[in-house]
Amino acid sequence: MNRLKLAESFVSINGEGQYAGELSVFLRFSGCNLHCSFCDTAWANTADASYEEKTVEELVQIVQETHIRSVTMTGGEPLIQPDMDQLIIALGALGYRVEIETNGSVPIKPFTTLAFRPIITMDYKLPKSGMEEHMLKENFYCLNKKDTVKFVVGDKSDMERAYTVIREHALTARCNVFFSPVFGSMEPAEIVDFMKERKMNGVRLQLQLHKYIWDPQTRGV
Repeated sequence: MNRLKLAESFVSINGEGQYAGELSVFLRFSGCNLHCSFCDTAWANTADASYEEKTVEELVQIVQETHIRSVTMTGGEPLIQPDMDQLIIALGALGYRVEIETNGSVPIKPFTTLAFRPIITMDYKLPKSGMEEHMLKENFYCLNKKDTVKFVVGDKSDMERAYTVIREHALTARCNVFFSPVFGSMEPAEIVDFMKERKMNGVRLQLQLHKYIWDPQTRGV
């Protein structure tokens, strides 16, 4: 049986996404196929990053022991882990709400067509990340109103690009859409002003709650 590379597990509030502020069990997996300029979990993605190899059954047990009914899979990039589909199905069968935080470069259709469909929170990497060329726009067409596309913006040019992508793919009619600033790179008020200028109905500004509650470098929160 394949084993998944678990970097850490913990209970905290969701810091972002449509369930921000709600308790969840976080399963953070090691390894990522991208190298974003603003990555705040690079420690989990390096070749020498520490992790524990866990089976699906062992991961389900970790979740059950918390008595929390929501699970957030994150990374790194969780969808590159082997047997991730089996973990999703196993948790879904037990009645858990499962959210996948994915970076937009991995095909999501194999996961949105499972017998138990997880909630998808998908980034679209903008130019300041250095990774936009890896984005799979076909992923947009696998999303529904329970899912979210998140644009992490580093400057006005990122906002302009996000505005174009949202309009080209009618994202606000398809799913939830969030703007979030690269932490410390720009004032949230700048994003609000941009949203007002462009009349961006259906788009929400979101700040990363965990970085305001705890030190931004703190792990396990």
